[in-house]
Amino acid sequence: MTNSVVADLLGRSNRLGADPRTTNYAGGNTSAKGSQTDPVTGAPVDLLWVKGSGGDLGTLTEAGLAVLRLDRLRALTGVYPGVEREDEMVAAFDYCLHGRGGAAPSIDTAMHGLVEAPHVDHLHPDAGIALATAADGPALTKEIFGDRVLWVPWRRPGFQLGLDIAAVQRANPQAIGVILGGHGITAWGATSDECEARSLEIIGTAAAYLAEHGRAEPFGALVYEPLPEAARRERAAALFPLIRGLASTDRAQVGHYTDAAVVLDFVGRERMPALAALGTSCPDHFLRTKVKPLVVDIAPGAPLEQVEARLRELHAAYREDYRAYYQRHATPDSPAMRGADPAIVLVPGVGMFSFGATKQTARVAGEFYVNAVNVMRGAESVSTYAPIDESEKFRIEYWALEEAKLRRLPKPKPLATRVAFVTGGGSGIGRAVALRLAAEGACVVVADRDLESATGVAGEIGGPDQAVAVGADVTSADAVEQAMRAAVLAFGGVDLVVNNAGLSISKPLLETTEADWDLQHDVMAKGSFLVSRAAAAVLIAQGRGGDIVYISSKNSLFAGPNNVAYGAAKADQAHQVRLLAAELGGHGIRVNGVNPDGVVRGSGIFAGGWGAQRAAVYGVPEEKLGEFYAQRTLLKREVLPEHVANAVFVLTGGELSHTTGLHVPVDAGVAAAFLR
Repeated sequence: MTNSVVADLLGRSNRLGADPRTTNYAGGNTSAKGSQTDPVTGAPVDLLWVKGSGGDLGTLTEAGLAVLRLDRLRALTGVYPGVEREDEMVAAFDYCLHGRGGAAPSIDTAMHGLVEAPHVDHLHPDAGIALATAADGPALTKEIFGDRVLWVPWRRPGFQLGLDIAAVQRANPQAIGVILGGHGITAWGATSDECEARSLEIIGTAAAYLAEHGRAEPFGALVYEPLPEAARRERAAALFPLIRGLASTDRAQVGHYTDAAVVLDFVGRERMPALAALGTSCPDHFLRTKVKPLVVDIAPGAPLEQVEARLRELHAAYREDYRAYYQRHATPDSPAMRGADPAIVLVPGVGMFSFGATKQTARVAGEFYVNAVNVMRGAESVSTYAPIDESEKFRIEYWALEEAKLRRLPKPKPLATRVAFVTGGGSGIGRAVALRLAAEGACVVVADRDLESATGVAGEIGGPDQAVAVGADVTSADAVEQAMRAAVLAFGGVDLVVNNAGLSISKPLLETTEADWDLQHDVMAKGSFLVSRAAAAVLIAQGRGGDIVYISSKNSLFAGPNNVAYGAAKADQAHQVRLLAAELGGHGIRVNGVNPDGVVRGSGIFAGGWGAQRAAVYGVPEEKLGEFYAQRTLLKREVLPEHVANAVFVLTGGELSHTTGLHVPVDAGVAAAFLR
């Protein structure tokens, strides 16, 4: 970075974007104007640096800025064809770029370039949008700010809005910014510090007014008290798979659950249904949350079966209502309807369930709806909440420019939207499987008796939007159920289960104790049964099929020496694959197995003493055991945890969609263990 203007802009952007009271994730944009030497002419050239399309202020870097020549951008006013064709101006921005131009210019570029002040902020603060969506917003703006902040009536973001704001700024030299009806705020300044201070002044003044003059309970009486925390989260876990399945009717979704105090208060209030039906207003809000949420209209303490039945009815009604909304406003050139399922589901006494193509987008959708709740509270406390018209919402939701942005998104990875639950995920084969599934796009629940190890693997994968760790002793039904509930609350459900937890003790029959036998069967045979049973309940509730994969062993088929307890437990697992494939196929759930052999390096089992025991059986040094196993195979290759993970992915990645009841050997070729 060589330009101090850019450094100041990034610092200001990151500070503003870090505070959710100032703007929401990926919402708003900032800009700065300055000069830089043109490498072609050697002369100074006036430039505009502005946050590019799709960026986030809180994490903005120089690479996320669009860089345009100011003279060319402002010259576009001479060829502007009018508001009916203003969308064409976005393509014209490309002819104004300086050099490679950095990030793609956003629709708000004109606002920043046409306003004459050197620094401009456009933000979506809750307090500002509360005024922007108040029925008497113009009068409130005048009362609160006088002529220091002006009102600009609603207009869809674009070139004309930039012209409108620029005209207000030129005509009112005393003004520091504007309230954009139904939308947000824009502020400007001669320096970066002045612009930031003015943005914060507008936000702070609006918030202080709402706090001082607002009614205490704008949402009406509390009709439904929140369930106690334990009961609330138990009910959420019970409902989430069904809700996720319904919300995934048109396309698969990942879920996020929120029971924050602000949400629990809103969903329990008397006026919540009517306000929720009005939908959100700020374009960033309803693009994430859809035109309105699905609201459950039943008491939180009602029997679970009754709530589930009502959810199905409400979902069907929501889809019909959304289709009618689309048909009311669609024109012959509108993009096709993208899906009629809700992105937000509100359940009194329980909280909010939000959905998206990734965990991050699901979480952010929920955060945006919390912003919308704050907006509604502010507007209702001093006036009446009056969001933009439904027709305007449709114009933005099915905007050709928005459709083009969606088409630019990268192709989803094979396991995108899928939630994987991997037992024994803290080490060895389980770790390799967890890493591979995450690399292919899955959200991963790393389950292990050793929570510290599981946490380490989840950290390798990424943050909680990608992976979470849960402690799970698979020999305990209660522990398995708790781990599965944790997975459901983290991501909305489970789609892909890998029964990998295992151990082994190598002894001859006469030295094998009852405790040896019980331990190995408890972990592998019983443990796999418990995990599969808990997972099947979730998979069936979701109604979208799924995968269960057993990491069995070559020893499920091959009668190896001094191995009765381990081999018998693995044979039990192998037959569970066949039994469950037959039983669960009607639900679209595929059950398959992987039979590894000789996985020495990186294996938790071998490191725990099994390697030394097997080396003694075969009369080779322990450090040579992997080589020994490789030499007895047909391919003469050593098997590693990554090779087992590859097989799990092949079974679950979509190419073998019609395969169930299969065991895949990953043993480099052991003829004695050939199937059939």
